[in-house]
Amino acid sequence: MKKNEIIDELKVQYSKDLRKQLVKTILSNEKDQDKTAIEQRYKLMNQIFSYVLKECNWSMSENSQNWDNTPLEIMIETFPKLDTTQWYAEQDISVKKNIDVQMGQNS
Repeated sequence: MKKNEIIDELKVQYSKDLRKQLVKTILSNEKDQDKTAIEQRYKLMNQIFSYVLKECNWSMSENSQNWDNTPLEIMIETFPKLDTTQWYAEQDISVKKNIDVQMGQNS
């Protein structure tokens, strides 16, 4: 599936209000450090992210120069302000660690 098709599909599955509310709830739970609520929201976000990865036919790049950031771009575009959450930061950190590992193996 193409990036725009995935975004459109997610927007059909999750209304704009629901997507905004999910991010708002995550931010609120992170601020309050409500671990149980955070885990529940992260689980849902991870399920959605897994769907995005699958639809993108995404796999770990053999070469960090070919790194495909499309799945995270789709998530940001679909869920307003998601990039301000700790969930997003953890995904981004994970990507950077994988790039560092890949670069270290190529040295």
